Amino acid sequence: MREFMEFVGLFWPHVVAVAAIVLPGLATGHILLTKHDAREAASWTTVVWLVPYLGVVFYAVLGINRIKRRAIRLRPAGGWQRAAAGGVVPMDELQAKLPPEAHHLADLAGLAGAVAQEPLSAGNRLTPLIDGDAAYPEMLASIDAAEASIGLATYIFDDDHAGRLFLDALARAAERGVQVRVLVDAVGARYSMSNMTARLARRGVTSAEFLPTLLPWRMSYLNLRNHRKVMVVDGTTAFAGGMNIRVGHMLATQPRHPVQDVHFRVDGPVVGQLLRAFVDDWAFTTSEYLDGNAWAAQPICAGTAVARGLACGPDEDFDRLAWVILGALSIARRSVQIVTPYFIPDQRLITALQVAALRGVAIDVVLPAVGNLRLVQWAATAQLWQLVGQGIRVWLSPPPFDHTKLMVVDGHWSLIGSANWDPRSLHLNFELCVEVYDRAFAATLEATVTDKIKTARACTIDDVASRPLPIKIRDGLAWLLSPYL
Repeated sequence: MREFMEFVGLFWPHVVAVAAIVLPGLATGHILLTKHDAREAASWTTVVWLVPYLGVVFYAVLGINRIKRRAIRLRPAGGWQRAAAGGVVPMDELQAKLPPEAHHLADLAGLAGAVAQEPLSAGNRLTPLIDGDAAYPEMLASIDAAEASIGLATYIFDDDHAGRLFLDALARAAERGVQVRVLVDAVGARYSMSNMTARLARRGVTSAEFLPTLLPWRMSYLNLRNHRKVMVVDGTTAFAGGMNIRVGHMLATQPRHPVQDVHFRVDGPVVGQLLRAFVDDWAFTTSEYLDGNAWAAQPICAGTAVARGLACGPDEDFDRLAWVILGALSIARRSVQIVTPYFIPDQRLITALQVAALRGVAIDVVLPAVGNLRLVQWAATAQLWQLVGQGIRVWLSPPPFDHTKLMVVDGHWSLIGSANWDPRSLHLNFELCVEVYDRAFAATLEATVTDKIKTARACTIDDVASRPLPIKIRDGLAWLLSPYL
């Protein structure tokens, strides 16, 4: 033993020195082969070389995507052909359905179809539900009316008044024989002190956590989270958007931390695509594939909207959602309205916004005046000069914090769902959105944006330029961290 310890004492400095070169070198090789964004690659390379040993550990934990979508392999061959068949709209028929001033949007549909590999479906109806005051009663009534199945995925499921309303309703459904599955992100599940998945299990509701982690729950910037919010009932009705389950969305109750949001009730054949996303996530998490009549989509014609589900995540070889947004900006002719709580677009999106504005497109971006994540708001502020300096109108909406996520192009195309305009949603999170081709629905969303702008204040180039130098440096440093936010 003594000789062994002497041997270790003699050679360990050399081992440590070699490891200090070999480990960052291996990490750098992995970065160069797997990262598509030069700034992200440069940032990670700097970390692994300038932070000895710990930089490699940080990259191994946060920088590598290890997700393998077992759900794709678990899905039976042809199992979703029935769900996708209802109301499928070929490209030539879409152009015939659009008025002349919106014919150019058919090209966007072609891009989205190639990216999403899902068909457009006709006969859909989407109903905006403002805040939890409107959304939660509709969702709870749908749960109470369920006869066969309920699939619910959410990022946050708080143990508060709102959470307990859903807990009781889901438990009642399970008691009367409805097949209920609840999927909560493992990080989002820890926003409450008590674990709602455990409480659901005690009430007879089958639930699971997406990618459980042992890291502290208060770390808000962990990678590869399931940020989707969707509930599908009996394969016919869905609720989707950006709203979590927490009392802050129930503004009528005057919560301590109020949060504005818009959720959507979805009826029609596109519900089958939302159900498919949930079934895939459930299979990936639990290895249980939900099959049988209870989980079969029922493509019932409910309205006039043409729509398509857009499921995206870090398991893809390309940024599916970013490509669709870039396509929408490049094809816009008259107007673009964007509402998002977190706004840290990469240089591709900033350039696309600038080019659209220079082409004469009227662009309005509505952001919260007071964010709930300081680093994110600082990073967003650091980039605003690139927008307002090119004639893009940026509006800062007053409290309560606005968590709404939507986009409208040329008064006919809309994008709603769970995704933000930040690196997490566009590169790291699993998100679920719906693109909609419908003038009436777009007009409703435009009215919502107009109402927000009426109470907001404009952010001007003078506002951005007049920030004190220390604030500019602080915001710039936060922007440097944007690949990790």
